[in-house]
Amino acid sequence: MSVFLTIDGGTTNTRIGLVRDLQAADSVKIACGAGAARKDQNALKGAIRDGISAILARNSVGENEVECILASGMITSEFGLCHLPHLVAPVGKKELHEHMEKRSLPEITSIPFVFIRGVKCAGDFAQTDMMRGEETELMGLIDPAYGACVYVLPGSHSKVIKTDANGCIEAFSTLLSGEMFFALSQHTILGDAVDMTAEGFDEAYLLKGYRYCLENGINKAIFKTRVLKNMFGCTPLQTTSYFRGVILCDEIREILRYDAQTVVLGGKKQMREATRAILEQICDKRVVCLDDATVAHSVTNGQLRIYLCEM
Repeated sequence: MSVFLTIDGGTTNTRIGLVRDLQAADSVKIACGAGAARKDQNALKGAIRDGISAILARNSVGENEVECILASGMITSEFGLCHLPHLVAPVGKKELHEHMEKRSLPEITSIPFVFIRGVKCAGDFAQTDMMRGEETELMGLIDPAYGACVYVLPGSHSKVIKTDANGCIEAFSTLLSGEMFFALSQHTILGDAVDMTAEGFDEAYLLKGYRYCLENGINKAIFKTRVLKNMFGCTPLQTTSYFRGVILCDEIREILRYDAQTVVLGGKKQMREATRAILEQICDKRVVCLDDATVAHSVTNGQLRIYLCEM
């Protein structure tokens, strides 16, 4: 029976998982990430050490039973446990596997770490971008049946990634969609017009937000959220849907910039489904909206695929 630990390292949080026979068995979320390590790297090391001990103890697994710890994301940044340079696109699973870094960190655990590098696009200012973690998430989602396509990973930092028919990353863009949604709805005058707890969306208002932003720009469009609430008496679902459409406008524009006929949507559910609704109304691309289970296990599956170098 094969046993692995996995670490998905973010800026704010770190998730540690236990994998038995290539199936996710348990996980623990730690409220400490690379951001905290900027001031005190020992805080991150201690949190990961404690998290590993906790997940092993509650599953009755000894350190000697674990083959290795597969780690990706911001844990390989300058504020993580093992700073590794990005690989330069084009990059596929094979390149990610060949450039894994094995390290021993006895101050944390006797289990060896295997770190997976991030990816960057290099070129002029417009082309240059970077990711740490999304390349692993992507490898957990890739299906050869989709062929050359665009993968969209909505989240705090949304990624729009162009891949070839073999699942190799050719180009990508980062958009601050999730952070914009949160920051503008929580820390501006729009707070009482956007309901963060609203489930689903009103498609007509979602499209209204997208189209108004497309024609008038985000600065003017975003304030209209308050106008809809105060002057037109729109419901929280309507104003929030409009607001979401505005936030997604540039993301949609980026998706359409690529000539691939298929768009595969992963990432956070609300943004995933809203993106699908807009795309299906404005273009004739094939839109594949992945299910929650596939998305939930994408990072772990990607880490395993890269380590084992197989689908």
